[in-house]
Amino acid sequence: MKMSRGIPLNDQDRIPWLYKLHGILLREIASGERVVLACSALKKMYRDILIRGKDGTPRKHDKLGKEEEPPEVKLFVVHLSGSFEVISGRLLKRKGHFMPPKLLQSQFNTLEPPSAPENFIQISVDKELSEIITTIMEALKVQ
Repeated sequence: MKMSRGIPLNDQDRIPWLYKLHGILLREIASGERVVLACSALKKMYRDILIRGKDGTPRKHDKLGKEEEPPEVKLFVVHLSGSFEVISGRLLKRKGHFMPPKLLQSQFNTLEPPSAPENFIQISVDKELSEIITTIMEALKVQ
């Protein structure tokens, strides 16, 4: 609702949502599913939350009382990169989307592209859709 009114989201808006997504990822993975999540985890901190959840979550202990490591999600990030002009042009063609084009600059301002040692690939949105899909599918085979 905030974005549809043209107000950019901040960390306080995003973090509870990311905690929920982490929980969903853990549940689906525990059931044996491979999961694809499409979201704009713009900052490294957001991607870390998707992997580890809340840092403050109480840790479980094994039968001997030893603290167990909290479960982590094996996250593979597909970073679709493009210039402001290209993405803005595409955004202007969208009809009925909740995010107004005027918020795009705030997204670029917030963006922290993935970098080593994060597990990611970067693909230009200038490529043909079929090439983007093929690149992603090939990268997933080795994950």
